Amino acid sequence: MLTKQTWLKGLQSGLNTTWLLAKVIFPVTFIITILKFTPVIGWLINIFTPLMQLIGLPGEAAIPLVLGNILNLYAAIGAILTLELTVKNVFILAVMLGFSHNLLVETAIAKKIGISGTLIITIRLTLATLSAIIINKLWQGGNEIAQYSMTIAASETPETWLEIALLGLKTATNGILQIAIIVIPLMLSIQILKDLKVITYLSKKMKPMTELLGLSTEKTAIPLLAGIIIGLAYGAGLIIESTKEENLSKKDLYLLSIFLVSSHAVFEDTVVFIPLGIAVLPLLIIRVTTAFLITILTARLWSPT
Repeated sequence: MLTKQTWLKGLQSGLNTTWLLAKVIFPVTFIITILKFTPVIGWLINIFTPLMQLIGLPGEAAIPLVLGNILNLYAAIGAILTLELTVKNVFILAVMLGFSHNLLVETAIAKKIGISGTLIITIRLTLATLSAIIINKLWQGGNEIAQYSMTIAASETPETWLEIALLGLKTATNGILQIAIIVIPLMLSIQILKDLKVITYLSKKMKPMTELLGLSTEKTAIPLLAGIIIGLAYGAGLIIESTKEENLSKKDLYLLSIFLVSSHAVFEDTVVFIPLGIAVLPLLIIRVTTAFLITILTARLWSPT
């Protein structure tokens, strides 16, 4: 039976979570948007270009990697569309970016949960690099030029620092609005499902998966599911909420975070690569399988402190 308290509690939870994420996402997005119009990103590209040869990529592939890690997947894809790359090059970039993208924002969110930012960055960059090396060594094909099925949309080109700052404010504000549009209804829905006992039912159904990952309570099922389907930021909101309500252990928090930073928003983050003309099913399988393996291994090696 739903009551007025259900709606009020769900709405408050959504607003609180949005505010919590906004305090992280707004300043990072604003700063990075401004840096995009400075020499900083160019310097980073020059630093990483010599490393590209180690993973079988041409020097210009550093551009989407840097943009993807500093900004997001869409910025990286926009950069890829400007380059003439082989199918193998594009696939390696897609796998790397699947593991490691939007590092600044998503690491800040992970830290908000209580996880070491250094650990998260290390895991994601290591997975990205190792996967690229392995694919480059094992895959002998894919040397034909990739055929893209879309072109780049025109982007804003501010000319003064004021216009750049305003674009930064606009981008950051839009980012928060997008978060709010998803997070508030999500948290409200979760509260409704809790009061209808649906959460309890779903948690029991996901028990085999949570046990496989070494998670100690069924209460981790919902933030895990949310992170897999709609992304780390929204999953993080539920993890934070679950931490308050269910008193999740340090081990559960780390295992949840390790799984989600390795494989979150798997459907969206896979579908966005379709226009690049590569097979996305192997991309999905690589990401999810790796997330399971690394989380299970961490759970088995975890030593209580």
